Amino acid sequence: MQLSLPMLAAMPTESVVGLVLLLVAAGLLGGFLSGVLGIGGGGILVPVLYEVFGALGVPEDIRMHVTLGTTLGVIAPTVLTSFSAFRARGSVDMDIVWRMGPWVFFGVLLGVVIADHADSVALRWIWVVFGSALAIKMVLGRDDWRIADTLPPRPWLETGGFFIGAASTLMGIGGATFTVPLLTLYGRPLLRAVATATGIGPIIALPGLVGYMIAGWGEPGLPPYSLGYVNAGALLVAPLGVLAAPLGVRVAHGIPKRTLELAFAAFLICVVSRFLWTLLA
Repeated sequence: MQLSLPMLAAMPTESVVGLVLLLVAAGLLGGFLSGVLGIGGGGILVPVLYEVFGALGVPEDIRMHVTLGTTLGVIAPTVLTSFSAFRARGSVDMDIVWRMGPWVFFGVLLGVVIADHADSVALRWIWVVFGSALAIKMVLGRDDWRIADTLPPRPWLETGGFFIGAASTLMGIGGATFTVPLLTLYGRPLLRAVATATGIGPIIALPGLVGYMIAGWGEPGLPPYSLGYVNAGALLVAPLGVLAAPLGVRVAHGIPKRTLELAFAAFLICVVSRFLWTLLA
């Protein structure tokens, strides 16, 4: 069943307004959290877009694929904006970005290949597993936890970057939710880790976006205005994230983030529960 303009016209006005408001709120919140926590906002957008595409009749067998590809398209300008803002403040450790970047890119390529061959059920299980791990880390984790005071030697940091690229692509996120804990465990101050993670985000979002376009090209059942698994209509929320990201960066430099981490963990638990319900119901 394809999304069409007649379908939208047939929807009750309040339903259309509700969907638009939901997308607006998700775009703003995703951009804000991108600046505060260094994440790309995908953790917010994936569940929202999954429900929106479901309400608009996107077939279940490609609904998660379209959600992930479109989310990477939405967060791409947001992570670039956050990276630019943090780099302007001199907070980004570019040596780490250059060291991890190529391996993150190779991980993204693997993630796209896996997503192209995986069904919607498998992709939702991936979100349940990693989303649960992230929620637990945010609830229990402490910024002063350390494995060492220096970064691991080659090839361990590079290996971590490879898996960060693959997992983030399969979740539709910018990678900072994995990168920030990795860097803080090896002695990097939290703010420095958040800032540096924004340099990893574009390496995930941009090639991931192109990869999902190619993987879904010509797939039957795609909604109109789609380039492969990326729906151009939903990309309209991207500017909202760009507007909100600098505000998040300013907040990140001024207040503790523990309350926001706990709130985001609660949100992740709700998302994981929702996906589990769709899988087990």
